Parts: sequence; structure tokens; C-alpha cells
Amino acid sequence: KIALRYAGADIDALRAVAAACHARSLRKFEAARRTFPPALRDDAIIATHLERHYATLVEQNLARIVEPYSRVELAHVAKLIELDVDVVERKLAQMVLERTINGILDQGKGHFILFDDEPDDDTYKASLDTIAQMGKVVDALHDQVRQLG
Repeated sequence: KIALRYAGADIDALRAVAAACHARSLRKFEAARRTFPPALRDDAIIATHLERHYATLVEQNLARIVEPYSRVELAHVAKLIELDVDVVERKLAQMVLERTINGILDQGKGHFILFDDEPDDDTYKASLDTIAQMGKVVDALHDQVRQLG
């Protein structure tokens, strides 16, 4: 009897979305949005959260698909993720600009070229530390000269 209070289309819609997210399936996510449009699109807060979550799900799936490659065709990625090539291209361009993925789009050939992550170079930080220490030495020498003179 207690569970009957929480039954209905709204709960079924959220269950469908949760199952799609758990499976990381864009197809199931879209099917849930098509199956339960009033429950998922009429409420502005839920619709906003779902749009954000869908964008995150697309990013995660794209990153997972392109990760093993050094160069991959956009058409192949679009086929694997079951989205239009234009959508995949726009999303990869956005991810490159946001620096969530390290690569470039070769639009002439329709390829995405993925670069290896470069390790951080500590030379700049070490140089700044050296300069700061030298500044302290100069200040100490200046204080000693002032005390002598």
C-alpha cells in the first residue's frame, strides 16, 4: 500500500532514465525521453538536469570511443555512438576547446586526431623558485652591507 503512493508515469520515467544512465546508453536515454515526454519535458528543472546529464553522457561516450585511437574517422565514431556526424563533430570540437580531450579535428578528411597527454613540465616552477631564493639571498646581502656601513 505504501509503494502505491509512489507509482505512476513520473516514477516510471525516472526509472527509465536511471536505467539508461546506468547502462550509459544514449539510445535508451533518448527512448525514455520519447516515451515519457510530459513527465520529463514539462518540468523545467527536470528538463534542465536531463539536458545537462545527456551532454555529460555524450562526452563520456565520445571519450570512451576515441580513447584507443590516435586517428579516427568521425563517421565511424558517429556510427558507434548512433548520432549524426555533425553532432559528433560539434561535441568533439567543444571538448577540445574545453580541454577535456587533447586532439584536433581534421575537417578536410573528416578525422579526429587524438594526442597523447603531455606530462607537466616543472621547469617553469623550478625557475620561479630559484629566482625567489636568489631574491632572498640578495636581500640578506643588502642587509649585511647596510649593517656594516
